[in-house]
Formats: sequence, structure tokens, C-alpha cells
Amino acid sequence: MRSNQLIAQALLAGLCAIATGANAQNPGLAPAAPEPGQVLASGTVPDEGSKAAVLAKLREVYGADKVVDQIAIGPVAMPANWNGYVQKLITSDLKQISRGQLKIDGSNVSLRGEVANEALRQRIASTVATSLNPTYTVNNGLRVSAADQSILDTTLANRTVEFESGKATLTPAGKAILDEMLAALLKLKGRKVEIIGHTDSAGLRATNLGLSQARAETVKAYFSSHGLNGDLLTASGQGPDRPIASNDNADGRARNRRIEFRMAQ
Repeated sequence: MRSNQLIAQALLAGLCAIATGANAQNPGLAPAAPEPGQVLASGTVPDEGSKAAVLAKLREVYGADKVVDQIAIGPVAMPANWNGYVQKLITSDLKQISRGQLKIDGSNVSLRGEVANEALRQRIASTVATSLNPTYTVNNGLRVSAADQSILDTTLANRTVEFESGKATLTPAGKAILDEMLAALLKLKGRKVEIIGHTDSAGLRATNLGLSQARAETVKAYFSSHGLNGDLLTASGQGPDRPIASNDNADGRARNRRIEFRMAQ
């Protein structure tokens, strides 16, 4: 007798289709990809009661009109208390996963998809693991989305946020770039961002570390004074320790004197 297998695929609006597992009823067929905004439930369970419980929980979390039923009934083995554990796994946390898949194959559970940050990835995986007994195996395949970082990188476009020479005072050109970055950050709706200052290697390292920290703090203060929640921002200075170009020429040193924006993990 085959083990029971349930695959719930959450596809948020505007995102492309995800890879799917094999259909447990007919291994030669893969379940159809869900449409944007839909959650596809597929696989095989042993009875109508198990199917109804799974669908009811999915509809509670996602909405009745979003759930597509492709669950079959068949002669499959069920671990003890399987229905109860499945109910614990289908929570609102799943709505924070994009291009996602929750696969429950007997006592093997796997998660796939993208989440906003590393802390969320670990929290969801921990919640899943602690809701199951030790006989279950959890494979955390969640990954942190690179989309938000791409927004920041594209907006900055390899430009340098300018400061007055040797100071932490922004130039008009530097402020103009920060205004564009501010608009991008406001679109990220509550995401935390690290502001990292860098210098070239000219002069004393200790002085450069202090200057890079002061410049990062200036950028943070600029954003905070223009409507961005300062609690979402951290500022740090790396001085000359992370060059991206040679310090042996003026062009390389200019590239190394920079502000970096990184999505907090």
C-alpha cells in the first residue's frame, strides 16, 4: 500500500508557476500548475473525511475561492494522527511564502518557495518542526527572495552617494540619489535594510572606519527625516576593509568610497 501524499501549492498573484511533485494517484502525471492567486491541493488520501479536513483548512487560510481541489481518494497508508498533524502544518505562515509548495508524504514533510528574509525562513521551518512529533522528517527548502535586493541595486545603478571631501556631509548630488533610494525603500513596505559605509585605503584605518560609520549614520538620518521608519534601518561602517576596486589609482579609490544598501536577513 502506498503512503498517502498531499501537495499544496501556493502561487501568489503575479508570480510564475512553480515546479510540482508527482501526482500520487497516477505517478505518470503531474498536477496542473495553479493560476496566479490560486492554491492547488493534489495527491491521494485514504478517505473522504481526510480530504474534507484538508480542503476546509486550506479554504480557511486562503479563502474558499482560491483553493483548487485535485485530491484523490485511494488505498494509501496513513501514519498515526496524520490528519491532526496536517492541520497544524496548514497555517497563515504559508501565505508568506511565494512560489511555494508544501508536500506531506507520509511522515516526510518538505517546504519549497521564497520568503522575504532569513529570519522568516527559520521561523517558518521551526514552527513546522515543533508542530510535529520526532517521527516526522522536515526538509526546509525555503529560500530568501532576491527580488527586493534587486530593486535596491537597480535604483542605485552603481552610482556613488557623494559626500563633501573627508566629511559626513551630503552633497546635492548625493541627496538626489538618496531621494531615489527613498522612493524604492518606501515601496518595500516595512522591510529592514542595512546601510553600510565604505572608504578607500588612504589615511589611517581607524579614521576611515569612523568616517564610514558617520556617513552611514547620515544616510540613515536623511531617510528617517523624510518619512522612513528609522527602526527599519541599521547603519554600519566598514572603512577600507571591503574594496570593490584597486586602491592604486584615483578611479578605483572613488569606487571604493561608497554607500551600500543590503536587505537585512
